[in-house]
Amino acid sequence: MDYKYFPHTSDDLQAMMEKAGVKDLDGLYAQIPDSIRFKGDYKLPSEMSEMEVRQLFEKLGSQNQQLTCFAGFGVYDHYMPSAVPSLLQRSEFLTSYTPYQAEISQGTLHYIFEYQSMMAELTGMDISNASMYDGTTACAEAMMMAVAAGKKVNKVLVSEGLNPKTRKVLDTYALHQGIELVTIPLKDGVTDLTTANFDSVAGVIVQQPNVYGIVEDFTGFADTCHEHKALFIMDSVAADLAVLKTPGEWGADIAVGDGQSLGIPMLFGGPYVGYMCCTEKLIRKMPGRIVGMTKDNRDQRAFVLTLQAREQHIRRQKATSNICSNQSLMALFVTIYLSLMGKQGVKEAAELSYAGAHYLCDKLVETGKFHLVYNQPFFNEFYVKYDGDVDALQKRFVDAGFLGGVKFADGILFAVTEKRTKEEIDNLVKIAAV
Repeated sequence: MDYKYFPHTSDDLQAMMEKAGVKDLDGLYAQIPDSIRFKGDYKLPSEMSEMEVRQLFEKLGSQNQQLTCFAGFGVYDHYMPSAVPSLLQRSEFLTSYTPYQAEISQGTLHYIFEYQSMMAELTGMDISNASMYDGTTACAEAMMMAVAAGKKVNKVLVSEGLNPKTRKVLDTYALHQGIELVTIPLKDGVTDLTTANFDSVAGVIVQQPNVYGIVEDFTGFADTCHEHKALFIMDSVAADLAVLKTPGEWGADIAVGDGQSLGIPMLFGGPYVGYMCCTEKLIRKMPGRIVGMTKDNRDQRAFVLTLQAREQHIRRQKATSNICSNQSLMALFVTIYLSLMGKQGVKEAAELSYAGAHYLCDKLVETGKFHLVYNQPFFNEFYVKYDGDVDALQKRFVDAGFLGGVKFADGILFAVTEKRTKEEIDNLVKIAAV
């Protein structure tokens, strides 16, 4: 049967099947084992009016339980100014894509340039690209960038303090790139560089704050890396850099991470935006795009795609990466957020997050049921052991309307952002103290 909104007619389908060498659609799927084929009828509802569709989804949405979030582990519940979505959803932003034609894409190129400028300043680095898909893939791209810069070495050292989700992505990329990953163990919750073997090492990857929320002291790391001709790579939560020492100040060669903490809602896991910044000498090894500012033939300011070091634009064998940079809508999100918040606003949000996390930690420890695993400085996330059944505790949290941390290893990671009130923290502690 032909359907009104399907583009292919029966004759079209038959022609394609003949070209593929099959007689019918069943023949097209012949290689799929019968045991995993779906035999039943699709449970598709009858056609509905627009009003009925809206009612259906409102009913489905009402089944979601809205929880007050005290969880992090790489994704954080930060405040989003109401002006951000209003501006982001303007049609000229929402429907635009890659600005290949500079003469008709000045608006898009302009905000990408501003994004690059802001991220370079936030990280203390020379150069920023025009965003990556997310923080995990940005870290993987940095790993490949280090190997490309090292040329004849393919080993990368990775701190045990890196988020396991990011490490899994590194493992996947490394497997197909012939890269050897070696873990640097933690000592008292921080990276123990003294145990690292720097023979034939292209780069070293650390996280700040690390997976346990600990703010590490990376004094001397850059010097050690550079002495062995290795690149120093830092993966950081973007919002935390408003008050923490920047990767540039630590002497990092590449700074990566996720920009989700800059006001992007958690959104059930995405879309997010990965940032990547580096020193100027590595600019030609950086994947993605870089927008630059110049002047046109009338001496007016103009923006152009200055560099695009990916296989789509240069010879495949010369490309560091085959990634195709995202359409930059989430980079625009970050740009609007940072513009509205300003330096002071972003700093205050980070300070409130820090204060809230330390208040919650102190109150939990006071109950006598929790203790900090590591006696190390932390920012807005901390790791504690609970003297009881963690699963039962987290169920009590959920029943009371709280997402009470993330169960990790044999403890719990709690995170606090500027959105959490003293009343919410006190209520969480009361549940934990039972």
